Amino acid sequence: MRFSGGTNEHDGQSGVPGRWIGLDAAARRRNWWWTGALTLLFAGFAVAALTEPTDRWWWAGGVGVCWLASLYYMVNRGYGRTLLTSSGLEFYTLTGRRSFRWDEIAGIDARRHQTSSGEWWDVRAVRTRGRSLTVPGVFTSSRRDAAFEEKLALIRRYRADAATD
Repeated sequence: MRFSGGTNEHDGQSGVPGRWIGLDAAARRRNWWWTGALTLLFAGFAVAALTEPTDRWWWAGGVGVCWLASLYYMVNRGYGRTLLTSSGLEFYTLTGRRSFRWDEIAGIDARRHQTSSGEWWDVRAVRTRGRSLTVPGVFTSSRRDAAFEEKLALIRRYRADAATD
């Protein structure tokens, strides 16, 4: 997963260019491949439920709802981006945009998630009040991913620079 980001946005307060953090084209393609594999898996479950002679339409409906939730998560994860500015973070996702000032953020943590079939890491913005939030455009399934580490260091640098201002 390579670093994807530009400096074409400007921070309204300081005139300093902001930095976009998101997935590059290869990482988005990989995300789409996994989304397709997940869709085929859910389709197989639904077909298996509907081919039984019993009345299991409700089971297929439950599989469909789970598939839609998974589809939303995968597409949102693949296309979500974050704009770093001197004043804070701006999250851009499928459902909209959210902004957080740096003084609302208590820390930036890399979190490891593990399942029986694998593991992945993402970055969480720990808020001073409220729940922590996953930073869009920063995740990996590789143990030592240079692009992931670069993005994490960049977010932490922006936060540290804001604290010294």
